[in-house]
Amino acid sequence: MNNLPEYTLQQLASRNGQDRDDIWVAYKGVIYDVRKSRMWRDGKHYEHWAGQDLTEELADAPHNANVFDKFEAVGLVKDSHHRTEGQ
Repeated sequence: MNNLPEYTLQQLASRNGQDRDDIWVAYKGVIYDVRKSRMWRDGKHYEHWAGQDLTEELADAPHNANVFDKFEAVGLVKDSHHRTEGQ
């Protein structure tokens, strides 16, 4: 996964399903493409918006981090403090 390109939070923010067709979210320093999910239509998922780091919000979700397993990792958050060794 370390060979993925890095994006800043500002670059992530532009992948919100509104400014471009890309719909990306970040979790623990990894950026996922959620465009194919009907749950992220138009870049919105309940009270959450694409183009953001959702690491802190996951605690309030009715699902766990395994939800990201079905999405393609497309990048890493540049200078992310969430990234852990071995990722």
